[in-house]
Amino acid sequence: MSKIKVSQKLSLIGKTKKQIACIKGLGLRRIRDSKIIEASPENLGMIETVKHMVNVEQIKE
Repeated sequence: MSKIKVSQKLSLIGKTKKQIACIKGLGLRRIRDSKIIEASPENLGMIETVKHMVNVEQIKE
């Protein structure tokens, strides 16, 4: 599968429980934190929920 780099750009303060759970599920902990993850349907669904809070980049292999 392809890989993507996800970076958190906004704080979790004042966000819904679902948005906080999605950020934690992606492995992000703080602003400017980045993770490289698989582009699976589960991860893409979490990214769609918090797309206004993260930056997404395609990783070429």
